Amino acid sequence: MLYRAIFEFALSRLDAEQAHEKVLSLLDRLGRRPLALDRLQRRYRRSDPRLSCSIAGLDFAHPLGLAAGWDKDARAVDALMALGFSHIEVGTVCLRPQPGNPKPRMWRAKKQRALINALGFPSQGVEPVVVRLSRPRSLPAIVGVNIGKNRSTPLEAAAADYRALAVLLAPVADYFTINVSSPNTPGLRDLQRVEQLVELIDAVQAIWRTTAALPKRPIFVKLAPDLDDIELVEIAKLCLERRVDGIVATNTTIDRQWIPAQLAAHPGGVSGAPLRARAEAVVRLLYRATDGKLPIIGVGGIASAEDVVRRVRLGARLVQAYSGFIYGGPGFVRQVITDLGKIADRQGWCRLEEILGADA
Repeated sequence: MLYRAIFEFALSRLDAEQAHEKVLSLLDRLGRRPLALDRLQRRYRRSDPRLSCSIAGLDFAHPLGLAAGWDKDARAVDALMALGFSHIEVGTVCLRPQPGNPKPRMWRAKKQRALINALGFPSQGVEPVVVRLSRPRSLPAIVGVNIGKNRSTPLEAAAADYRALAVLLAPVADYFTINVSSPNTPGLRDLQRVEQLVELIDAVQAIWRTTAALPKRPIFVKLAPDLDDIELVEIAKLCLERRVDGIVATNTTIDRQWIPAQLAAHPGGVSGAPLRARAEAVVRLLYRATDGKLPIIGVGGIASAEDVVRRVRLGARLVQAYSGFIYGGPGFVRQVITDLGKIADRQGWCRLEEILGADA
């Protein structure tokens, strides 16, 4: 209730990106204070052994993580861990610093519990992220890195960016997500074409054949919800053939049908509740197309325990939230985990994975 009041009467009166920066800066400061971290952890972290799961050799305390885009430069990882996320995907990280698109570039659709962002990969570059992720972690959590090409890198040279990022980040990341699906970098979504995506995947996977000293990390691919079903199935089959460790479904959408007209004219991708139906459909499609053999991380419209259960029943092993966390506040993860426990009690399952793919 307190966060809701702060959001309504303070944060929501600021530009959406300004409000986000203020919250991120606060968490950055708290993350460097052990006493503050301890208090956050005691207040917000919850555990329930029925919710634990594993993907690609990584063990997660529960399925709910933080989607890429929230902490692009790994500034607040410790504090976000203390708020209870089982995994945090930082980024998108680019090889070289870049400012992103001109401001303003983020807008709220509060009634729809949605956001529109046209950030365009603002990034401090890979070096500060490596430094921050090299520090000892205060709490057990999985930290993945979402990687993308610089805007100035031509599409034909994109594989070199992804490869270089993987080499630099492998010592400090638990997994990688190859981002080829943001609508805010010109031409990026063209890299989802099978003939180009295979080049990126091969370039990243090759680093472990050529550099034996690098620790091997799982690789996920993040896809757009705006691909048609045939394209999604083709990519899923490619990921199986190339032994990719999983698919993140989905990124933001360029679909504006649920957004008010005065906001629909803004550029960028839509996240939050309007994305839910399509994101669910994509998870079901990918699960069926791969016979459940390819782990799926469900993203888009995750705002409650019921959303988590629904996504798992459709075939997702993990989920990630972005807009749900922004609108839900610091107690968001605690509430979801508590409610998942209540659902488990009512439905009588002993492990969340028991219901995986039940509705696919």
